[in-house]
Amino acid sequence: MKANRNELINAVGESVQELQCCIDRHRRLVAAVLEQGADKPGVGHFSRLLEVHSSREREKKLKTAIRDAIEDLEQSRKSFKSKQLESLRKKLTQVLADMD
Repeated sequence: MKANRNELINAVGESVQELQCCIDRHRRLVAAVLEQGADKPGVGHFSRLLEVHSSREREKKLKTAIRDAIEDLEQSRKSFKSKQLESLRKKLTQVLADMD
């Protein structure tokens, strides 16, 4: 029970952190539009913010896919005693840890 509570607290903390990053990105995007004008969407900083946003969205989707794969491998671990699946799960877990 305590482990589930800690996991929930950690998940909420991560979610709040992601929301704060999104709010900061949105603030910078709005500031860039106001500084450069909405009629010049491909200029300088504004264009870079759009690229960063797209990159972060892809990274977020990849992290979610990796977490899902790790969960599936963890569940199948009890049914299948495979060294290859265990190795894959550990590699994915390490990749996810390195991304954070």
